[in-house]
Amino acid sequence: MKFLYDEESFSFEALRTAGYATYGGAELGEVLVTCRQIPEGDEQAWSAQWAATAARVERVGRDALAAGHRVSAREALLRASNYYRTADFYRREDPANDAESARLAKASQQTFADAAALLDIPARYVRIPYEDTTLPAYLFLADDSGQPRPTVIYHGGFDSSLEEDYLALAAGALRRGYHVLAFDGPGQGSTIREQGLHFRPDWEAVVTPVVDFVLALPEVDAARVALIGTSMGGYLAARAVAFDHRLAACVLHDGVYDLSEVFQATARRAAELPGGLAELKAQSTFVRWLMDNGRWNFGIDDPEELIKATQSYTMAGIADRITCPMLVLEAEVDVFFDGQPQRLFDALTSPKQLIRFREDEGGGEHCHEGAVALFHQCTFDWLDTVLAVRETSVPAV
Repeated sequence: MKFLYDEESFSFEALRTAGYATYGGAELGEVLVTCRQIPEGDEQAWSAQWAATAARVERVGRDALAAGHRVSAREALLRASNYYRTADFYRREDPANDAESARLAKASQQTFADAAALLDIPARYVRIPYEDTTLPAYLFLADDSGQPRPTVIYHGGFDSSLEEDYLALAAGALRRGYHVLAFDGPGQGSTIREQGLHFRPDWEAVVTPVVDFVLALPEVDAARVALIGTSMGGYLAARAVAFDHRLAACVLHDGVYDLSEVFQATARRAAELPGGLAELKAQSTFVRWLMDNGRWNFGIDDPEELIKATQSYTMAGIADRITCPMLVLEAEVDVFFDGQPQRLFDALTSPKQLIRFREDEGGGEHCHEGAVALFHQCTFDWLDTVLAVRETSVPAV
């Protein structure tokens, strides 16, 4: 789906940012006026213009807060957080030593934290014990009754951040009466920049302590806890529920059978060029970002070693260990994991359902960007059935 740009990566990321308007994370007019100032493929202009929009919208939020306008402040700060995230997206050449990247990431975190505190039921920022450190998380409550409710544990994927998780999933869950515990695992968000934690294939080692944490919360119905993972999280979540059987259901958004196939395809393309990977990176915004972001969140500088490391991220020989009901989502024109949701679905032996989002219905892009409401409708209607959840009236947030 072409959106504002001919360049595929820019089109997708602009759509991703704009799509969060569903839950107040963007204004279409702000997206349009920002993107029209960014030439095709100009990553420096992308960062500068999105940062400028984010700063302007943040000032609106700060002024509203100072004047006592709580809702206006929350709405503007939420948009600013999304825009700061977008501004930082392509700054992956050397993010560990990029002061502007660090500033933008921190600004996205802070504006979201300030917006989260202004929700009708303020989100709780928590730290989850993990090995010899902790993982950052937000607990979003659908109500303040204290009564146990069905709960979703949620994490993103290859380039996600905790602050995006509210717009990507939690806002839709809250409207339907679900509590949400969203967290950053190793390789995601602030865990890389602030803690030096990188991705690991045995994701059950990450999810198990999160499940321990959630099951100890009095607001949680322990018999109705589900796990949802987005993008590369479609592998991570599947891997986790293959080993931790306490979860009542799992949603793969979308299904990932073998992460390495994306990187191996890139290697094959590079091998066809005289200049190899360097030439391919110079030609392709997507490949440049893919390899640079991979070096960052896997903690591996050598491209060959990075590609080799991703081979451990496969559900081959593991999928049949899953016992809980599974919802596998698939995008018709997914540029990352084409065909993989079906392969994973076929390998599952537990109760399962596959939902394919079509391009002609607006949901065909990777992770159904631009169709967040459709994604949530399908996901939570399925969870309601599997977990036998009765619809409850919860105020929109």
